[in-house]
Amino acid sequence: MKINRPSSESIGAEVVDIDVVAVTEAQVDTIKQLVYDHKLVVFRNQNINEDQYLEFARKIGTPQIYPQDNYHHPDYPEIFVSSNVPKDGKKFGVRGTGRYWHTDCAFLDEPLPFTMLYPQVLPNSIRETYYIDMQQVYKKLPANLKSFVDGKYMVHEAKWRYKVQEWDIDKAIIDIMNEFEKKFPPVKHPAIITHPVTDEKILYMNQGFTTGIVGLDYETNQKILQELFSFIERDEHIHTHVWKDGDILLWENRTLNHKASAVPEGETSVSYRIGIYDGLPFYVSSVGVNKQPEILTK
Repeated sequence: MKINRPSSESIGAEVVDIDVVAVTEAQVDTIKQLVYDHKLVVFRNQNINEDQYLEFARKIGTPQIYPQDNYHHPDYPEIFVSSNVPKDGKKFGVRGTGRYWHTDCAFLDEPLPFTMLYPQVLPNSIRETYYIDMQQVYKKLPANLKSFVDGKYMVHEAKWRYKVQEWDIDKAIIDIMNEFEKKFPPVKHPAIITHPVTDEKILYMNQGFTTGIVGLDYETNQKILQELFSFIERDEHIHTHVWKDGDILLWENRTLNHKASAVPEGETSVSYRIGIYDGLPFYVSSVGVNKQPEILTK
């Protein structure tokens, strides 16, 4: 395989001349190290089916079965489907996922280390996913904002991103929210985590799921969070991946915030996502907690 590495402080390595179906153990080790070093790896010119995609993910680590069944591929529960195209006349996955800054499963006690994404149908116009390197953001964070995150915990909640489903008809919004919060209660993670491989410090927060800094009152939280998000989401911090047919992306959820582009009305989009546990702690906490992986099963 041929590897094109990014320039210093940029993210995104490119792997070409590789058949992911036939990767060796040594190549898998190289791929994982590329993810740790460069946060994002794109494999070009792939043409594989669901079985082969899942097998590739299993070589990288342990695939997650996402805890909400309605996102599952009907034949492959490990494949999370984002789609606005029916399959065999039936709703297929969930449309319009991830169009806000987030890291996958930050709202779980054990978030996802890796995400792999393989589009099946790309829109005609906008074909982009956006990323922010939170390791670099932390290094650039102004001292006044660092004082609000160093040594602190943050609260992450899923309920504000719940997508209303057919079975929610005739339910009050508050009841829907309360039911969902029982399944996914708020969790706390250190604001600054240490990567288990690179030992780098990472600001672990995102606008999609992070709702508060532990120890601050509501008004102060709202003010400081908005200041933090405004800094994090500056244009100069954003890396844009423009999708090509046959791309598979594998990225590091410990380090990267990401956001999907909108799909214009009338255009089609289908993507297959697999979350992957790499067998390591998600983080080493800067406040003394070592998070061990707990593999989710159906």
